[in-house]
Amino acid sequence: MKKQEAEFGDVFGNGHDRFGFPDGIHRVTAGHGGEAILICGSEKTVLLDCGMAYCGDALVENLRQTLDGRPLDLILLSHSHYDHIGALPYVKQAYPDAVVYGAAKAQSILIRPGARQLMKDLGQTARDQYKPGSTKEIITDGLTVDVVIGEGDEISLGDETLIVMETKGHTDCSLTFVLEPLSMMFASESTGILEKIDYVHTPILKSYEDAMESYEKCKAYGARFLVLPHFGLLPEDFNETYWDFFEKEVENKRTYLRGLVGEGLTETEIFELYAAKYWDPIKEQEQPYEAFMINSKSIVKTLLKSL
Repeated sequence: MKKQEAEFGDVFGNGHDRFGFPDGIHRVTAGHGGEAILICGSEKTVLLDCGMAYCGDALVENLRQTLDGRPLDLILLSHSHYDHIGALPYVKQAYPDAVVYGAAKAQSILIRPGARQLMKDLGQTARDQYKPGSTKEIITDGLTVDVVIGEGDEISLGDETLIVMETKGHTDCSLTFVLEPLSMMFASESTGILEKIDYVHTPILKSYEDAMESYEKCKAYGARFLVLPHFGLLPEDFNETYWDFFEKEVENKRTYLRGLVGEGLTETEIFELYAAKYWDPIKEQEQPYEAFMINSKSIVKTLLKSL
């Protein structure tokens, strides 16, 4: 099975397996970008996100091997960004009966020609960077939400249930899922990404207020297991530390930007300094520089509004 084993995110060293999920939960990620997690419930199977388009065929092969004859029943979208759902059209081609669940906002975004073109463009950039020489077409037909879900909805897998939480902040369509009775939370990017043992990236692209509300809600849920985007499973004894780091880093960024505003810098100048401060070449293992710059502009604009 082709899986991505990047150094990005290996912050705990050999002492912790961030992909060491309990039985029935499988990492089927096939390349760089967002993780793809398959949950095999007692009655239904569900894929959480799909990753980038360039590795769509490899993802499908991973699914076939892991499902071992079982159908893929459901596909859940954490949000509408290309690095998380770019491979969705390839999965739908292989499993046309799989039903796609996502937020209402994601459904409206994915029908827009401009949004699909941007996903195609970013998908091609990722293909060229991570699979040089490939001429694989990046397709967008199949980027769709069949069933709209929102806060408090429950999706039965048989003996298991996924609880839906709306967690805006990163995007207006960001969703968090909690698998019960296991008490495993699959968090959205609105509540951060652990990049170093002492640093949480806070990609708040749309709303500071929404992100902090999402943080409070997810922390208060008190899930036993916390699975982070672009990372995997946290050690259980690190959960509270993670939430503290998230809150601290959001305020660190706001303090930093407030200082730049105090120096009389323009938003463009502030963005350039922010990008230089927070870019790290290791990020390219998960995100092309072009995408980092697009996101950074949104982060700066959003956090400046919050000051």
